[in-house]
Amino acid sequence: MRVDYRDALGIAFEKMGEEFPELVIVTADVSKSTRSIRFKNKYPERFFSVGIAEANAVGISAGIATFGIPVIFTAYAVFATEKPFEQIRNMIAYPDLNVKIVATHGGINVGQDGVTHQAVEDVAIMRAIPNMKVVAVADPGEISAAVRCVLRTPGPVYLRVPRAPYEVIHGDPEAVDFRFGKAEVLRSGNDLTIIAMGMMVWDSLQAAKRLAEEGVEARVVNVRTVKPIDEEVVMAAARETGAIVCAEDHNQYGGLGGAVAELLVTKAPTPMEQVAIANTFAESGDAYELLAKYGIDAEHIYRKAKRVLGRKRRGEERC
Repeated sequence: MRVDYRDALGIAFEKMGEEFPELVIVTADVSKSTRSIRFKNKYPERFFSVGIAEANAVGISAGIATFGIPVIFTAYAVFATEKPFEQIRNMIAYPDLNVKIVATHGGINVGQDGVTHQAVEDVAIMRAIPNMKVVAVADPGEISAAVRCVLRTPGPVYLRVPRAPYEVIHGDPEAVDFRFGKAEVLRSGNDLTIIAMGMMVWDSLQAAKRLAEEGVEARVVNVRTVKPIDEEVVMAAARETGAIVCAEDHNQYGGLGGAVAELLVTKAPTPMEQVAIANTFAESGDAYELLAKYGIDAEHIYRKAKRVLGRKRRGEERC
């Protein structure tokens, strides 16, 4: 059953307004689309829409945060991170202020909105900023727990949310144990590990099921915190399975694959394949067709898994 990430986010915004009575939300004219309008309707005195002016929104968020008030700035991912990059770097990250950037429309699953609205560089950009932490949600079921966790985490955080409705992995939102800096192992296996973020987590589970039918047991890891990444889980995957596939709705440079590769190359060199958008812009179209066309779906995860297994076996033969 597919559920809209943004509907779940709207519920989370409203819920967090009650749990965090000082919380303020700032947005850039997209309250209906990000569903932050639910927070506005219930807590209008703590909601500010500044129009299509993301840089101003970041400055206002930073100013409010200097009073010790928790702030969420919410907008589309491409506009929440790339238009106000300088302001994020200098006004939020440098002074280490308690501002959370909760962005919808992450990845090419934005679909018909086209290239201008498809954030495929956002994780790389946010990872590169000192003091900034990066979180991604796998499915609508863990959004409330993710927003709560982010609000309890001191300092700047970037929380990435996809747009297209997708399958639910966590059926009971109240039972989700979302811990900052900790990945979630959703499936055990010792033949290889599929490390995924965002909506690619569901596709990774489907690829793992297909592999299991062939006698291959794939471990599936939901990386909730891309920065800092859960080194313990990644290192265990490298040691115990000896082959890794990284899957993400993001450019192949600087995202989850980059984070994992940076860790492995220094501490545990391991055969690794990426399922990510190649060095290209996508196009406008149906979200699910785009995922397949640009090689980021269950079929391509399965193919890369078979490829990395071949590399692993050839390495074992040489030994």
